[in-house]
Amino acid sequence: MISGKELSGMRKRASKIISVLGKLFPNPKIALKYGNNWELLVAVQLSAQCTDKKVNEVTPALFKKYRRLEDYVSANPREFEKDIHQCGFFRAKTRNILAAAKVVQEKFGGKLPRTMEEMLVIPGIGRKSANVILGNAYGVVEGIAVDTHVKRLSRVLGLSNEKTPEKVEKDLMAIIPKKDWFRATYLLIDYGRKYCFARPHQHHLCPLSKILER
Repeated sequence: MISGKELSGMRKRASKIISVLGKLFPNPKIALKYGNNWELLVAVQLSAQCTDKKVNEVTPALFKKYRRLEDYVSANPREFEKDIHQCGFFRAKTRNILAAAKVVQEKFGGKLPRTMEEMLVIPGIGRKSANVILGNAYGVVEGIAVDTHVKRLSRVLGLSNEKTPEKVEKDLMAIIPKKDWFRATYLLIDYGRKYCFARPHQHHLCPLSKILER
């Protein structure tokens, strides 16, 4: 069990990291493009094991073809699979998105819910996706979205040694002030994309590495 002194040290480290990242990326935000809250959910589901860039290439035509929630409810699954094929895992994503449309329409009156508990009822939505959607749609922050960048960098930066997104999220929530939870995700994503890649690189030259070594 972590001691109070260790926890205090971790909080100071996390605060320093967030401060530096805030200067590197003064306007961190989601990279996915969408026009309304339902489209946000669709884009988030499509982004699973797919790049945001590819999703943003697919969604303009998709959102033009399926303009309303009702269009998803009545969509032909085989046709929808073709529409999102480029995003990968198109069968599972089609199944989840179309099922989600029906749940949102029937259970939530056509509007995305505002709580974590309710979001997790929607097919294809786990805590990470729910955190992203709630934060961007409503400014509701109930946790920290842990994607592959956040999970990897949490270990690299000494913020968590856990291996599951749920446990990494718990560690981060304990050391990062709640006011920074929402932007912490996008700060770490931006840092991972611009400086500290998953592929081999000169890690000691990354901005945070040089600062944290002092």
